[in-house]
Amino acid sequence: MSGIDQVDLAFNPTTLWALNIILGLVLFGVALDLKIEHFWALIKNPRAPIVGLIAQFLILPAIAFALIQVLPVTPSMALGMLLVSACPGGNVSNFITHLAKGNTEVSVGMTLVSTVAAMVTTPLNLSFWGGMSPDTAALLQSIRLDPLDMVLTVGALLGIPLVVGMFIGHRMPTVARWLRKPFKIGSILFFIGFIALAFGANFDHFLSYIGAVFLPVLILNATALLLGWSSGWVARLPERDRRAVAIEVGIQNSGLGLVLVFNFFDGLGGMAIIAAWWGIWHLIAGLSLAAFWSLRGVPKEGPQAPVEISAP
Repeated sequence: MSGIDQVDLAFNPTTLWALNIILGLVLFGVALDLKIEHFWALIKNPRAPIVGLIAQFLILPAIAFALIQVLPVTPSMALGMLLVSACPGGNVSNFITHLAKGNTEVSVGMTLVSTVAAMVTTPLNLSFWGGMSPDTAALLQSIRLDPLDMVLTVGALLGIPLVVGMFIGHRMPTVARWLRKPFKIGSILFFIGFIALAFGANFDHFLSYIGAVFLPVLILNATALLLGWSSGWVARLPERDRRAVAIEVGIQNSGLGLVLVFNFFDGLGGMAIIAAWWGIWHLIAGLSLAAFWSLRGVPKEGPQAPVEISAP
């Protein structure tokens, strides 16, 4: 094992609880935007979300597995790449889709379904693809990862904030309107602050290894964005839908990834640094892509269905 594989990042139990709470607040803020109507929208127009979810949960983890065979990554870095590729869409994907003039209804629908599906697909994808490579399989065996335990943990981390947020949004719309913007701004700022503290508390490790994780994260993220757009192109989706699918597939919930790294892998260096850097890089890439698409203007397919997306 190389140096990065033997690094355990420093976080005490109080800090880990704080990360769990912050992730819950982020998801709660997302859930306030989700409505029962989004289920009906998916049922009436399922093609774009289905294309996106196939790309996100079936094709992307397979591509991540192929990349770890050819890129110069250590076992813990490889496991980190598999983990982020198996996570659902990130909490700012709807806002970035809105900036990119994509179909926000498709984006919101994919966020909803991918978050629910991730309760099962994230642990299973990590266990399956991690077990396919001898190096990562040995790492999983040494940690003795229990997929069922991870399913229950991910279900609680994602399910509780999602249900509570949607309940308040449906039953108490006035309260939801009052909470929506503060929660979006506050939760994202707290999460950015947490990543900054993570870098600060482990600055020497990040300084030593950021060069090693930069290229793998860039390649995997670019591949994910391209996969989402090209999947929509192959399926002959309208341009707005392609943009939404690309952003949903490329913007992963790195907060969930970090929680799982510290809860199940004791802050294993390669995994944690990949997930933390992904949380920064996918925002840079996503916002840059959104700016490019925004400058290109609105495609000719016609106006998108109105969906309320408040800026974080």
